[in-house]
Amino acid sequence: MSFVVTIDGPAGAGKSTTARAIASRLGFLYVDTGALYRALALKVEECGVSPDDPAGVEACIEGAKVDLSGSPEHVHVWLDGRDVSREIRTPAVSELSSRLAAMPEVRARLVETQRALAARGPLVAEGRDLGTVVFPEAEVKIYLDASVEERARRRARDLQERGIASPLEQVREEIERRDRRDRDRAQSPLKPSPDAKVIDTTGMDLEPQVEAVLSVVTAHPACPRAEESR
Repeated sequence: MSFVVTIDGPAGAGKSTTARAIASRLGFLYVDTGALYRALALKVEECGVSPDDPAGVEACIEGAKVDLSGSPEHVHVWLDGRDVSREIRTPAVSELSSRLAAMPEVRARLVETQRALAARGPLVAEGRDLGTVVFPEAEVKIYLDASVEERARRRARDLQERGIASPLEQVREEIERRDRRDRDRAQSPLKPSPDAKVIDTTGMDLEPQVEAVLSVVTAHPACPRAEESR
C-alpha cells in the first residue's frame, strides 16, 4: 500500500476542503469516500428502493461500479460509467447516503473499493471510519472536529454557494441527526482512531486549518515529496 493520509470527522468539520488542499499541494490522489456513498445512494434512489429494505438495497447495488477521477480541485464521481458528480450533491441524496452508510452491507461493499485506490499512489482520503476500519495501517491519521454551530454554518454556506437554499436551523438539525446516526451505528461508528491527531477547527479559517494538517503529514519521515508522488 502507498503512503496514506486519513482525515476523519463529522459533517462540516472541514474534511473535504482540507483533504483537497493537502492532496493538491503534495501531488497525492484525493479520495472523497463520501462521494462513493452518495453514488450508491443515487443508485438506490433511481432503483426506487427504500433504505428500510436491506435486501432491496443489496440487490440494487450489487454489481454497481463506482469510481473517482480528476484532480483534487475537479473530482469526477462515476456510477456505472456515468459522471454523476453534480447529481449526488443534493440534500436528498446526502440524507439517503447517511442512512445507507449505517448498513453493514453497504459499508462492506465500499471498503474494498476504497482500499483498491491506494494502489494508484500516495493518497489523502477523507471520511468517517478511514483511520479505524478502512486504512488502519495508514501512516498519518487526522481527526477534524468543530462545534455543531460552526459545522452548521459551514454546511449552510456550502449549500448556498451551490444554489441550494437551506435554513440554518434545518441544516443544524440535519447535522445533529447525522452525528447521532454516525456515532451510534453498530458497525464502524464515527470515532477518532487512538493514534489519530485530533484537531478542533472551530473558529479556524481554511489556511490555518490546512497548515495544521500539512505540518503533521510532512513531519512523517516516509512522506513523499510532491515531485516524487506525481
